Amino acid sequence: MKFRLAAATAASLALAACGSADDASTEAEANTVEVAADEAMEPVTEEPVEDPAADIEADTAPTAAEAASVEEAGDEAAATAAAALDAMADDSQ
Repeated sequence: MKFRLAAATAASLALAACGSADDASTEAEANTVEVAADEAMEPVTEEPVEDPAADIEADTAPTAAEAASVEEAGDEAAATAAAALDAMADDSQ
Protein backbone atom coordinates (compact mmCIF):
# COMPACT_ATOMS: atom_id res chain seq x y z
CA MET A 1 0.00 0.00 0.00
CA LYS A 2 2.82 2.38 0.89
CA PHE A 3 4.58 1.55 -2.38
CA ARG A 4 1.50 2.50 -4.40
CA LEU A 5 1.16 5.79 -2.56
CA ALA A 6 4.85 6.57 -3.07
CA ALA A 7 4.66 5.64 -6.78
CA ALA A 8 1.56 7.79 -7.31
CA THR A 9 3.18 10.72 -5.55
CA ALA A 10 6.37 10.40 -7.59
CA ALA A 11 4.41 10.15 -10.83
CA SER A 12 2.35 13.23 -9.94
CA LEU A 13 5.43 15.28 -9.14
CA ALA A 14 7.17 14.15 -12.33
CA LEU A 15 4.17 15.16 -14.44
CA ALA A 16 3.86 18.50 -12.68
CA ALA A 17 7.51 19.26 -13.34
CA CYS A 18 7.14 18.56 -17.07
CA GLY A 19 4.46 21.16 -17.69
CA SER A 20 6.07 24.31 -16.35
CA ALA A 21 5.75 27.50 -18.39
CA ASP A 22 8.40 30.07 -17.53
CA ASP A 23 7.27 32.52 -20.21
CA ALA A 24 4.62 34.85 -18.74
CA SER A 25 3.61 36.18 -22.17
CA THR A 26 1.82 32.92 -23.04
CA GLU A 27 -0.68 33.58 -20.26
CA ALA A 28 -1.25 37.17 -21.41
CA GLU A 29 -2.22 36.21 -24.97
CA ALA A 30 -5.92 35.59 -25.46
CA ASN A 31 -5.82 35.57 -29.26
CA THR A 32 -6.69 31.92 -29.61
CA VAL A 33 -10.26 32.40 -28.39
CA GLU A 34 -11.02 36.05 -28.98
CA VAL A 35 -9.91 36.15 -32.61
CA ALA A 36 -12.13 33.20 -33.49
CA ALA A 37 -15.06 34.83 -31.70
CA ASP A 38 -14.53 38.13 -33.51
CA GLU A 39 -14.45 36.36 -36.88
CA ALA A 40 -17.70 34.57 -36.09
CA MET A 41 -19.44 37.89 -35.37
CA GLU A 42 -18.51 39.47 -38.72
CA PRO A 43 -21.39 39.76 -41.22
CA VAL A 44 -21.63 37.20 -44.00
CA THR A 45 -20.99 38.68 -47.43
CA GLU A 46 -21.04 35.55 -49.62
CA GLU A 47 -24.26 34.41 -51.28
CA PRO A 48 -25.23 30.75 -51.32
CA VAL A 49 -24.80 28.93 -54.62
CA GLU A 50 -26.67 25.98 -56.04
CA ASP A 51 -24.82 22.68 -56.23
CA PRO A 52 -26.19 20.59 -59.11
CA ALA A 53 -24.38 17.50 -57.84
CA ALA A 54 -26.42 17.62 -54.64
CA ASP A 55 -29.76 16.92 -56.32
CA ILE A 56 -31.96 14.39 -54.59
CA GLU A 57 -33.69 11.89 -56.81
CA ALA A 58 -37.35 12.77 -57.30
CA ASP A 59 -38.55 9.18 -56.84
CA THR A 60 -37.45 8.04 -53.39
CA ALA A 61 -40.39 5.70 -52.75
CA PRO A 62 -39.45 2.14 -51.86
CA THR A 63 -39.60 -0.46 -54.58
CA ALA A 64 -42.00 -3.39 -54.36
CA ALA A 65 -39.15 -5.69 -53.29
CA GLU A 66 -38.08 -3.27 -50.52
CA ALA A 67 -41.65 -2.93 -49.29
CA ALA A 68 -42.09 -6.71 -49.23
CA SER A 69 -38.81 -7.10 -47.34
CA VAL A 70 -39.87 -4.55 -44.73
CA GLU A 71 -43.27 -6.20 -44.38
CA GLU A 72 -41.66 -9.63 -43.94
CA ALA A 73 -39.25 -8.29 -41.31
CA GLY A 74 -42.17 -6.74 -39.42
CA ASP A 75 -44.10 -10.01 -39.49
CA GLU A 76 -41.07 -11.92 -38.20
CA ALA A 77 -40.59 -9.40 -35.38
CA ALA A 78 -44.24 -9.71 -34.39
CA ALA A 79 -44.00 -13.51 -34.38
CA THR A 80 -40.86 -13.37 -32.24
CA ALA A 81 -42.53 -11.02 -29.76
CA ALA A 82 -45.60 -13.27 -29.55
CA ALA A 83 -43.41 -16.31 -28.94
CA ALA A 84 -41.52 -14.45 -26.21
CA LEU A 85 -44.77 -13.46 -24.52
CA ASP A 86 -46.01 -17.05 -24.67
CA ALA A 87 -42.74 -18.30 -23.19
CA MET A 88 -42.93 -15.75 -20.38
CA ALA A 89 -46.53 -16.72 -19.66
CA ASP A 90 -45.57 -20.40 -19.50
CA ASP A 91 -42.66 -19.69 -17.14
CA SER A 92 -44.80 -17.70 -14.72
CA GLN A 93 -47.30 -20.56 -14.21
